[in-house]
Amino acid sequence: MKQLTTDQVRQMFLDFFKQKGHAIIPSASLIPENDPTVLFTTAGMHPLVPYFLGETHPMGKRLASVQKCLRTVDIDNVGDNRHGTFFEMLGNWSLGDYFKEETIQWSYELLVGKAWFDIDPERLFVTVFKGDDDAPRDDESINMWQAQFAVHGIAADVGEAGKDEPAQKSQGPRIYPYHKDNNWWGPAGQTGPCGPDTEIYFDTRKPHNPFFGAMCHPACDCGRFVEIWNNVFMQYNKRDDGKFEPLAQRNVDTGMGLERMAAMLQGVPTIFDTDLNQRLIKVLADVFKVGYGQGEERDRSIRIIIDHIRAATFIIGDPRGVAPSNVGQGYIVRRLIRRAVREARRLGIETLMSPTVAEAVISEYEKIYPELETNTEKVLIELKKEEEKFGATLERGLKEFKRMFDKEKQITGEQAFVLYSTYGFPVELTEELVLEQGAKVDREAFAEEFKKHQELSRTASAGVFKGGLADQSEETAKLHTATHLLQQALRMVLGDHVAQKGSNITAERLRFDFVHPEKMTPEQIQQVEKIVNDVIQRDLAVDYQEMTVSEAKAAGAIGLFEDKYGAKVKVYTVHDPQDPRGFFSKEICGGPHVTHTGELGGFKIQKEEAVSSGVRRIKAVVNV
Repeated sequence: MKQLTTDQVRQMFLDFFKQKGHAIIPSASLIPENDPTVLFTTAGMHPLVPYFLGETHPMGKRLASVQKCLRTVDIDNVGDNRHGTFFEMLGNWSLGDYFKEETIQWSYELLVGKAWFDIDPERLFVTVFKGDDDAPRDDESINMWQAQFAVHGIAADVGEAGKDEPAQKSQGPRIYPYHKDNNWWGPAGQTGPCGPDTEIYFDTRKPHNPFFGAMCHPACDCGRFVEIWNNVFMQYNKRDDGKFEPLAQRNVDTGMGLERMAAMLQGVPTIFDTDLNQRLIKVLADVFKVGYGQGEERDRSIRIIIDHIRAATFIIGDPRGVAPSNVGQGYIVRRLIRRAVREARRLGIETLMSPTVAEAVISEYEKIYPELETNTEKVLIELKKEEEKFGATLERGLKEFKRMFDKEKQITGEQAFVLYSTYGFPVELTEELVLEQGAKVDREAFAEEFKKHQELSRTASAGVFKGGLADQSEETAKLHTATHLLQQALRMVLGDHVAQKGSNITAERLRFDFVHPEKMTPEQIQQVEKIVNDVIQRDLAVDYQEMTVSEAKAAGAIGLFEDKYGAKVKVYTVHDPQDPRGFFSKEICGGPHVTHTGELGGFKIQKEEAVSSGVRRIKAVVNV
């Protein structure tokens, strides 16, 4: 097994799939474009949704990338040996081209090939779909895996979890079938593309912990086996009646976590012990005199700081960057920064910390993600501002804590929650202060209050964290086109300085953020509506062409976040024979769109408001 740096693992993956005829596409934004189902990009497949559903990708049918991703579901677990928020996902895709045989063969070749990762094949185990009433057992994958292992003289027998011990050396069970909860992907909603997957595990050869069952197996939670790669075969469509039918276009979607793979190849126990993370930790240790490896609690705090400030740096420094706030993505940024600052205080760091860590993060990643260098000043300003603001919050919380405790010589669970929810005062700090006074906090009462708070939060954000395929309905296509008409109308009414800063589209409405220094007047709003509705009534044709970014610019197209596109892009044109240019609008966009503007029916602006300094937001609907 080769000892590869994190940078080498990333590059080797891309080199391998380029050799296999894949176009290397750059990472898309961390903030999804026109996908209301997720706050952040959580997998490499998110930006490719339209192409899984049949649209033609400008770069072809074979693609590979390293996608920056963020998952917040385990944010409270970050600090242990394996959980993180920001990560890089290595992925390769087939859009109706190759299928199971090629991807299994290539997965095996990349992992065990002497020219590539050079992993001992005896340390690899795989899982497949077991089969049920909806779809049969994935015997195709089983046979293909057995053929690959046979090249190295390994008899890859099929085992059953809980009954058969994993293979010892070259003989014995090496392939394990599991039900849908382990080896099936999708659909994201009630209907849509889905299919079986096959997952590849690395055997760390740690002793099995009997607490997790009498016998170990690849999906066992004892920690012996680590999943390193997932290959999804989207070959079915789930219908409204719950039946599964074969898809006309069968796709392959794979994902390999860079940090986890680097940790495995480097032979280190956690993702925080890789070369890249250790360099970040060293900066923190050298500047603020906090040593790593001096106790689990201290290490946990250091891991949280590194992970959270890196995630915040990438969110703020993204081309569609989000600053700390109290809502949506901004709330996540705020929570990440504040949790990192809280852990810094636990380590005794009282001075400004986050900009120092962020500079180290930017230094490590700017060659791969140049937007970090471009937005360095913005990142450092926002981090400094938020850390200082939270410092003041902690001071207010301490004053309120003292007032509460001096009055009753105790802090109830309800009071601890008030300190947490109203003053942003961490319950751990409340507990520490109470313990210093020889008392303790009723954590059960606090947990009950916190549970009520969580239930309210979940209700308020229902549907936001589902993930998966974005809505590609007819209404969504109408709203995509309406967004193009809106932007052009805004430029006509307000001026060419208007530029898109972000958008969010659901099946019911569009939300469009744009650069403009002041509130729009009622007259300006009416003008914009009139222009858009006039274009709708004239039923202008809408189509697209594929061209390079430079060709798109030369043709008069406007576009946002061009760094995420490959060598060719889609340019959607709303044709207008009355315009001297021959078009009303021309934009770089991934779609989907209507074919004629008349399909929109009508357009109405519901609200115009401020988002941040110099950025306005419009919410609008069609079919009015």
